Amino acid sequence: MSADKEKQFDEMLGRALQEHSEPVPADFTERMLRQIREAEEQRILARVVLQERLSLAGCIVLGIAAIAVVIFFPGIAVSLTEQVRGLIGKVTRGIEIVRYDWQFYTVFAGVFGFAVYNLVDLFVGDS
Repeated sequence: MSADKEKQFDEMLGRALQEHSEPVPADFTERMLRQIREAEEQRILARVVLQERLSLAGCIVLGIAAIAVVIFFPGIAVSLTEQVRGLIGKVTRGIEIVRYDWQFYTVFAGVFGFAVYNLVDLFVGDS
């Protein structure tokens, strides 16, 4: 938590404690802040674990789907294989083109990046 929030919490707690006559341990605020921090950490950890489980389930389902396509629809699998080979050939040709004219593409990428940066700065500004 930020220092302002801790200060506000301490002030609120101090006012509440003044209204009650029960003795309060000296480290009560620290214990409460630690419990709040631990609860937030547990919530974040639970979200990360859920994301990991979902990604693992997605990988398993995608693998099963790929195996099912190969087994039950071999024509589709052959077609996809041919399309991937064609895509690999196009990427290889693209790399060869860029390899010979890399200076031009570097300058173009720099100018394009600068233009995008200026547009973002123009529309977003200092918000």
